[in-house]
Amino acid sequence: MKYLNTLVALLCCFPSFLTHGQIAKERPNVLLIYTDDHRYSGIQALMQQEVETPNLDQLIAEGISFDKTYLMGAFTGATCTPSRAMLLTGKQLFNLEGQGHTIPPTHATLPQTLEGAGYHTYHVGKWHNDMASLARMFKDGARVSGKPAYLTDQFRMPFSDWKKEGYYIKKNSYLLQYDAEGNTVKIPITGNEKKGPVATEANGPHVSEVLADASIDFLEGYKKRKPFFMYLAFPTPHDPRQAPKAFKDKYPPAEIQLSPSFMAQHPFDNGHMVLRDEELAPWPRTPEIIQEHLSDYYAIITHLDAQIGRVVAALKTQGLYENTLIVMAGDSGLAVGNHGLMGKQNIYDEDGIHVPFIISGGALANSYKNKRITSFAYIHDIMPTVLDLVGVPVPETVDGKSLMPLLGADAKPVRESTYHAYLQFQRAYRQGDFKLIEYVRAPNKKGSLSGSRVTQLFNIAEDPWERLDLSAMPDYQPILRRLQTAMRQKAIQLKDVADTKRSVTHFWDYYN
Repeated sequence: MKYLNTLVALLCCFPSFLTHGQIAKERPNVLLIYTDDHRYSGIQALMQQEVETPNLDQLIAEGISFDKTYLMGAFTGATCTPSRAMLLTGKQLFNLEGQGHTIPPTHATLPQTLEGAGYHTYHVGKWHNDMASLARMFKDGARVSGKPAYLTDQFRMPFSDWKKEGYYIKKNSYLLQYDAEGNTVKIPITGNEKKGPVATEANGPHVSEVLADASIDFLEGYKKRKPFFMYLAFPTPHDPRQAPKAFKDKYPPAEIQLSPSFMAQHPFDNGHMVLRDEELAPWPRTPEIIQEHLSDYYAIITHLDAQIGRVVAALKTQGLYENTLIVMAGDSGLAVGNHGLMGKQNIYDEDGIHVPFIISGGALANSYKNKRITSFAYIHDIMPTVLDLVGVPVPETVDGKSLMPLLGADAKPVRESTYHAYLQFQRAYRQGDFKLIEYVRAPNKKGSLSGSRVTQLFNIAEDPWERLDLSAMPDYQPILRRLQTAMRQKAIQLKDVADTKRSVTHFWDYYN
């Protein structure tokens, strides 16, 4: 009975969300594109940065952009792991299995739910959760990457062929390289491959091109009468930020503008300052070093955008576009010099948690073209939103909220605030224009490292890059105290409590 009222309303208004008077028995195809380390400002149309993204800009112009969509957080430095678990299950961070590495059968998933409604489910690209859940969620697929083999090289990415039984081993993975005649050939993984980005476009195809090719092959060969759900998971623009030379040449490093929140060094220890992502550039960060990193970041995004454009063009060529919903989202933000940071292991907006989320495609009604939604949303709201849009009941296990109420004429917010966590060190709470971030570092057991606590308060409406900390200013003390109280209450509601499966210590144990 939980979703009865929603479903009754949905059945009444469903055709208005689709073109050509479609009804539920003629459900549209769904193409879900998920990108890696792609911050909200990494699409030109969203924050007018120097990056060129004409194809994603076009999806925004022809669809809906949810401009305040956030990753709830992570209990692992590899934030893409819980992000993907939340996307596919609609579960909030504190209800994931451990850190999100494992997706248990008890958690209903988006592809399985759509399969139950008559969809053919297909996976292409990165997988960063357990392999058993991959086999369980999809009936078919191609070019699995990320597991069980990985090399930090976008021109030398290990792939595995789709296995229905879900049994993948490293020795069956392969690289795609060019032979002497320029043909693409499979090279077995030996386990002795040199780590790091050592290949170029002269050695083999870029991973984004390979995955776009696999997606286009699927679209060109799709003859089934049932609708499809394709999950296209690009591992870019995650580092190493390699792109073909033609794309890199678009961004001369000396001409790149630093973001407004650039800093040479973060002003304090946020609890997790020393890890792989932060070691990608030396301390202190110099303008020249960050310009080079931003040049690489923008180049790989523009190259990724071109591959997304190829897939959308294939939908149109095959006559599938008009009956397809295209859903695009990023899995996390990325600092690349913001606040003196490089990675996404934080809960600043652009540096860690603010992501693009777009719904577009020919199956969306004309009344939703170029619509910008400014209400709060999470990544785990994407699953129920997509299910509502295609007229499929939302499973009881889903924590996320459908964003359909934001799309009607009498639009009303479905969330009044957002709450964020990173490991045992950081918590944030956003309500209205203001965002509170709290940091704690517990003393170590030997007593050689004292604990600390830092508070930040930002007016995001006026300061979207989080540059001016208001927490010590007398005029803002009532707002600060209100948000601190509300954050505690939200922590209790979300069951943000000590869990040894997530971290060895707990934020709230040391907050006071």
